[in-house]
Amino acid sequence: MNDIPGEWWTAPTESESGRLIMVTGRDDIGRFRDNPRFSIRVEVGWDYGCDASGMPGADDAAMMEAVTDRLADAFRKDPVAVMTGIYTGDGRRDWIFYTASVHIFGRKLNEALADLPLLPLTVYTENDPGWDEYAEMSQARVDVSE
Repeated sequence: MNDIPGEWWTAPTESESGRLIMVTGRDDIGRFRDNPRFSIRVEVGWDYGCDASGMPGADDAAMMEAVTDRLADAFRKDPVAVMTGIYTGDGRRDWIFYTASVHIFGRKLNEALADLPLLPLTVYTENDPGWDEYAEMSQARVDVSE
């Protein structure tokens, strides 16, 4: 996370099956959260094979970091979306964004990853004008600090 601009934190939590999930969240999102246009939450997911720990193997982890860096760079240059969180564990990585336009987000996502091999990504979008998912994710940080 050192190469991704912004103020980030990481905290452990558990999946429903009791496996470790590392939650990485971003703090410096006020200008996006205060903008009512940024009301669409986008989850970009990657299901991966894992061992008993639920974490990705070295090759998948390296590719996931490359994807993270490319996405962060793309949206830093053209802030049509903001990456607010990353969940890794239990055989899945999810990158969480808030955006004003699903169409533009999708175009930027494809541009950012165009020269990588085909990846097993899924994309889910949902209206979240109250940033409820972000508030829930931020609770992981509070739970660790108590």
